[in-house]
Amino acid sequence: MSFFGSELSFSPVETTLPGVTSPQTLYASLLDCWCAETCAPRMRERWSPENPTLGQCSITAFLAQDLFGGIVWGIPLPDGGFHCFNEACGGVFDLTSEQFGGGILDYADASIQHREDHFAKREKYERYLLLKQRLLERMK
Repeated sequence: MSFFGSELSFSPVETTLPGVTSPQTLYASLLDCWCAETCAPRMRERWSPENPTLGQCSITAFLAQDLFGGIVWGIPLPDGGFHCFNEACGGVFDLTSEQFGGGILDYADASIQHREDHFAKREKYERYLLLKQRLLERMK
């Protein structure tokens, strides 16, 4: 696994998904759940199974927050958007960092992201629900 923070090891605070025991197992499960429909609409044309994390950052970060607690952070991107990632149990991890092709992001210029702000966009909330549903089905 090559996501940023993949060396961290801690357990979820929410245990409703017995197969998710760490950020690594969440990532491994999400590989089968991310799809074009869960990708941000503006990036959907470029989404592919070879780059499954593309356009998945905010919904993935809030899903990870559901399981591991902590804070969702966002770093500004040149296009005016934010790339979201997590801080939990004293460590930073970014389950969707691979979408940047192995480039190292600067996580220092981050601000706290609130689900209420992100989910005010109905399409984003629906993508989050779809990703969560796909994960629940995969874990059965």
